[in-house]
Amino acid sequence: MSENNIIEIKDLTKFYRGNDEPAVDHLSLNIEAHQIYGLLGPNGAGKTTTISILCGLFPPSHGTARIDGHSIKTEKEKIKRLIGVVPQEIALYPTLTARENLRFIGGMYGLHGTELRSRITECLKLVGLADKAGRKVGSYSGGMKRRINLIAGILHKPKILFLDEPTVGVDVQSRNMITEYLRHLHAQGTTIIYSSHYLEEAESLCSKVTIIDSGKVIATDTPSNLIQQQASCRNLEEVFLKLTGKDIRD
Repeated sequence: MSENNIIEIKDLTKFYRGNDEPAVDHLSLNIEAHQIYGLLGPNGAGKTTTISILCGLFPPSHGTARIDGHSIKTEKEKIKRLIGVVPQEIALYPTLTARENLRFIGGMYGLHGTELRSRITECLKLVGLADKAGRKVGSYSGGMKRRINLIAGILHKPKILFLDEPTVGVDVQSRNMITEYLRHLHAQGTTIIYSSHYLEEAESLCSKVTIIDSGKVIATDTPSNLIQQQASCRNLEEVFLKLTGKDIRD
């Protein structure tokens, strides 16, 4: 494994039972440390499946990957200590307060006592929810839930953070706060793997992106280079549509 690469993926393939076509199809990719790295693609392209495999939620059908030098097949426990995951679905208990949710999740990461309380308070202040932490999450707006969902994935200060649609369905102010917080985490040295359908956001945030479709890599480069390579395209969204087509994906 190259010392610059924090993630190396080789021939990663995933078939789901009952499907003849793979969700991920011999995907190979190297991701250097200390980046905000965009994993982009239409619905059904294989983004969430790829992230799920890297996070150890289920095994690949073929191929492998290494995260910070550790095999996803044989060193899952070591990898779990290195990573944080912010899923597309809100992974919180609606009948608990935000602070109660974070205490429970922090305990799962091995944080306790003063260390955990201090960390929760610090994170709540950074996302503007310190004064609302005593409310039940079920009463929160969509943007507030997204911000707590993000905190839940970074309480233990992971070396690598996986984000699957972290700003979907939220208001402009919440989206701005989340993206600013991601920049804050990146500045502290966190490597961020970011999947989103918001192409303008990805163009602004990501130092490098990979576009996948039908489980295969179709382009990898910096956003500016990808735009320059397509003479008729003015932004990343136009590049994306040119490479993946304009047909509706379900």
